[in-house]
Amino acid sequence: MSQPILMVRTNPYYLQFTEKLFAESSNRPDFVLKHFEPGSFLLRQGAIATKVMVVKEGITKCYLSEVNGKDYIIEFLSTGESIGDLEAIRNTPCLCHVEALTSVQAYAIDMPYFKHLLERNLELNQLLLQVLAERVMNTSLRSSAQQLYTVEHGVKKLLELQTRQQASFSKEDMAAYLGITLRSLNRALKNLSEEA
Repeated sequence: MSQPILMVRTNPYYLQFTEKLFAESSNRPDFVLKHFEPGSFLLRQGAIATKVMVVKEGITKCYLSEVNGKDYIIEFLSTGESIGDLEAIRNTPCLCHVEALTSVQAYAIDMPYFKHLLERNLELNQLLLQVLAERVMNTSLRSSAQQLYTVEHGVKKLLELQTRQQASFSKEDMAAYLGITLRSLNRALKNLSEEA
């Protein structure tokens, strides 16, 4: 039986660890709680990340902007999900955009302090290994599901997940998440409504 693909990613363990670390690191200027308004960017594709962030509350979308002008949503990230960690580990520019969809609060850790923590904190290393393994697994599951099932099946599962998670996403974001055109999404929605 296949595992469910979650639309909005959360990680309560990583959030709990970060909150504990934040309390222990009180008054450090290189570890702060930041607020982002909807539509603002936590990271920009191709830019140099200066911070690693862990979402305390709110929802972000992580997406690639392709040279053809199309966006592809990799994930929707929420409570406890980390942003910029891959770039910190690899010392590379940001792989994608991360944009606040709702009001977002995130713990922001300056890169030098994050790298210091990586060198000295075994618990952080173990959590990051779990996070990265989870991302690889989720990407594989989502990719295989998109290859094996019809567009209508993907849209139906996405609508069920959206209802279950009590979230609302635009048609454009849904199409970008599924890797299809808006026209294909509308056709699939029409087909599903005719079946009902």
